[in-house]
Amino acid sequence: MPPSPDLAEEFADHVASTRFEALPADAVEAAKKSILDTIGVILAASGLEPAALPAVQLAIDSGGQPESTLLGFGSLVSAPMAAFGNGALAHCLDFDDQTPWGQHSSSTIVPAVLAVAECHPQITGREVIAAVAVGQDLFARLRCHVGWRKDWNLSTVLGVYAGAAAVARLLGLSATQTRTAFTLASMQSSGVMEVVAGTGSNVRAIYAAFPAQSAVLSGYLARSPLLTPVEALFEGPHGVMHTYFDGSYDRAAIVRALGTEFLGSRTLFKPWPAVGTSHSHVHAVVQIMKAHELSHDEIDQITAFVGDYHDLMCRPLEERRAPRTMVEAKFSLPYLLAVAAVKGTVGVADFSPAAITDPRVLAVARKVVPVADADLDWTLELPPGRVEIRTTDGGVFAASGVGAPGGPDAPLGWSELSDKFSDCARAAKVAPSSTAVEEVIGMAMALEGVACARDLVQPLSQPSE
Repeated sequence: MPPSPDLAEEFADHVASTRFEALPADAVEAAKKSILDTIGVILAASGLEPAALPAVQLAIDSGGQPESTLLGFGSLVSAPMAAFGNGALAHCLDFDDQTPWGQHSSSTIVPAVLAVAECHPQITGREVIAAVAVGQDLFARLRCHVGWRKDWNLSTVLGVYAGAAAVARLLGLSATQTRTAFTLASMQSSGVMEVVAGTGSNVRAIYAAFPAQSAVLSGYLARSPLLTPVEALFEGPHGVMHTYFDGSYDRAAIVRALGTEFLGSRTLFKPWPAVGTSHSHVHAVVQIMKAHELSHDEIDQITAFVGDYHDLMCRPLEERRAPRTMVEAKFSLPYLLAVAAVKGTVGVADFSPAAITDPRVLAVARKVVPVADADLDWTLELPPGRVEIRTTDGGVFAASGVGAPGGPDAPLGWSELSDKFSDCARAAKVAPSSTAVEEVIGMAMALEGVACARDLVQPLSQPSE
């Protein structure tokens, strides 16, 4: 017999009962930072990543009630389609935040929450914070304690439940209605890692569109008294845990300190727009090049010591050394290390059609050699990579990626996130004014005092003069 109550019931009670006043201060800060950071990344993607444009155009063409904003474009569409379009933009630069254990929840949660909040002027900043916090908490609890074999894309498979939780909390659904939202979300829970790690496609860029839209649809449908929840959604013999994880999960750990500890407080924010598992290697290259004042044309070979997941970014090696699309470039360890060696950092400008064919970068990418190291295999925490650079005059320099910016040991604060937001906003398809940018940063930092949450979005619809 499955445990009683089912995890869906425990989660639903948690979501329905959480109040802003009970949130720990670190969970509030993390939620506010995620909201600002995600909005900024969406704005940048609107002007930089063509792979997201079909999803945005579909949202515009589908129309519906003009109630929620497609950020970076200024178009008003229905809330589900705004979540879809903004969700597509939220992850496509691979610049969105992540948990310390990998995967992304905010690119699902924040577009869904913003789309719904914009329709309801009575929703306050406090309510938005609480919604994001419970969604992030649920995602992290599941991410850490399921028997993941690196097969499912947890960002979408689990993200849809986190998004549904956030929307349910925002709409003030009862615990039973929240269980119904989870049940509806289960029919939209999907995604395999081949789409993330495979070559030849740029579709991985828009994966967050689907759980973001599904979160809104699930929350809206769950309000109907005609729909009722499945009793053992997560732990039944054919439920989530058995279907996706062969029944391998730590139930006690999932519910430990539920309602008092919010794991979203450990959210990490990216300084570089690339897959998070590459950041420690990038940091190691930057350290070596700077410390020894090396020039990229002095490099004879870059040896990248890689674990199992790092290795996915290196195979097939020749294809990874010369990525064909901007999306592939963000998941190519040879390309990313070459950019770091040539330019001393990795920025959004390094993922344009011209940038990914830069002969200097491609020449260094051909010198990147991955070497397997089982000690760096990904279990739970993201393991730091190691790099060794050999120069043409025989010098050998090595570094570990411990302490990479944006990691647990060097998290980004409000100052860095504000600068990142400003940079991202300037890259938007319809760039907001500098006044609007400063206004939104200020509101995000003090969001608990904002009486109408949609005020956070509306200044961004006014183009820069």
